[in-house]
Amino acid sequence: QMQLVESGGGLVQAGGSLRLSCATSGRTFSNYAMGWFRQAPGKEREFVAAISRGGASTNHADSVKGRFTVSRDNVKNTAYLQMNSLKPEDTAVYYCAAGTRPLSVSSRGYDYWGQGTQVTVSS
Repeated sequence: QMQLVESGGGLVQAGGSLRLSCATSGRTFSNYAMGWFRQAPGKEREFVAAISRGGASTNHADSVKGRFTVSRDNVKNTAYLQMNSLKPEDTAVYYCAAGTRPLSVSSRGYDYWGQGTQVTVSS
């Protein structure tokens, strides 16, 4: 099993920034692609960003492109999501996930999930 623990969420004003972290343990981190998803109340979980095992390739949803950046540190076994220019519509619970499919935009492409961290953006 792989354990994933997100942190860094909180309350921020529109236009502000947050950096989410996803600390992992239990498996070899560099063997897994990492993804970030979010789920707002009453909505389905949606893809946000993904990064390849080595970190050379990334993919971002159109809704966050240019504002969010996914990254990883294979020494610290941690993935990150830097979120800038936050908007109220970014309010959601954010989840990180690990999987063996490269840069999957589907939640089905991931085997392990964190518990989520709340991000709230006030207008």
